[in-house]
Amino acid sequence: MNKPVETVVDAKRDYVRSRTDKYFTKSREVVERFGDREATYGLFMRRRTICAINPAIETLREHYPASATPLRITRLYEEGAFVPDEKPMFTYAGSFAALLELETLILQRVGVACVSAYNAYKMSMNLPKTAFIDMHARHSTGDDMTRLASYGASVGTRMAKLAGAVGFVGSSQDLTAPYFGQEQGIGTMPHALIGYAGSTLRAAQMYVETHPRDNLTVLVDYFGREYADALEVCRWWFNDVLPKDRNGARRLSLRLDTHGERFAEGLDYEKSVEIVANWLHVPNEYEAVRYVMGEEAFDADTLNITKDRVRRVLFGTGVSVASVIKMRQTLDAAGFNAARIVASSGFNLFKCKMFGNARAPVDVVGTGSFIPETYAETFSTADVFMYDGEFSIKLGREKLFQGVKP
Repeated sequence: MNKPVETVVDAKRDYVRSRTDKYFTKSREVVERFGDREATYGLFMRRRTICAINPAIETLREHYPASATPLRITRLYEEGAFVPDEKPMFTYAGSFAALLELETLILQRVGVACVSAYNAYKMSMNLPKTAFIDMHARHSTGDDMTRLASYGASVGTRMAKLAGAVGFVGSSQDLTAPYFGQEQGIGTMPHALIGYAGSTLRAAQMYVETHPRDNLTVLVDYFGREYADALEVCRWWFNDVLPKDRNGARRLSLRLDTHGERFAEGLDYEKSVEIVANWLHVPNEYEAVRYVMGEEAFDADTLNITKDRVRRVLFGTGVSVASVIKMRQTLDAAGFNAARIVASSGFNLFKCKMFGNARAPVDVVGTGSFIPETYAETFSTADVFMYDGEFSIKLGREKLFQGVKP
């Protein structure tokens, strides 16, 4: 039985009023007492971003009262377009009394999606041949943020695909998998399953016995034997599992997630430098850093701040460029060219750029680091800049909306 219209309207009103800033509710009461006006808002962010505003517009449409003055929404940028800093992304006009309490809810649904879209696009373009998996859920504050971040990553991916990149192909959650065209989340095992099984190989075997039709991705860093355990799993997979698979279409991937306080098996700083320098065909550590940073950036970094960050990514502990190169070389030398490499742990925009510039042979990156690094960069602002069709805005903001046609 359908609920009465009045009940639905009351529920939506209560939903908004319990979540908006209180001064908007008190202001609505003032406007209702002294007379409503048509207000035109413009929404912008203070940083360059990618337009991913559909969630905000959907919220606006859902909660704007049907009985109020008709709502008008004007997009100034299409979804996926680059938006310069402090440029309005869309305007909306309607009853001032009806719009006042919606501002908080609208702003909540802009920044995370837009910044996630921007970062996902940049990361995808830095590693255009690499597939990405959205693994941000554990860093999220809950379903609202999770949906916004994943939606943003899907928008950034769509734009990256237009430029030839693979981009994000799935999510670790069923909840957000549809944003990437999937019915279910992607993933096989956490480190805890390796510990439970007692060995990396046994964990892989247990997984295959339980999920015999799945592709297999095995974590190989639990015991600090990244390369030895990877080879052991490969020998079992290619000699015992695949020959019994009639289709032979299942894939094996080895996932590097080495802890940031240690080097991968057998590596140290000097060996890592040697591996990367040989890979890039340069004579030494400094030329490897110069190659990856670029000539101008290398010369401009006189305080060695960026150079040190690059060294950590190339030659340092954790999942470094050197550790991935060594994994590829180890697998290929043993004849396991078909095994793919998955890398995770701290793959933000900077790390992806350095991996891309170094031509690191990584097939898949699992990352949640496309979400904003600094939450303040997600802040958006909505200003009323017209009342009843007449331009009016607080001093200092007038330049942002001059020439904007709602």
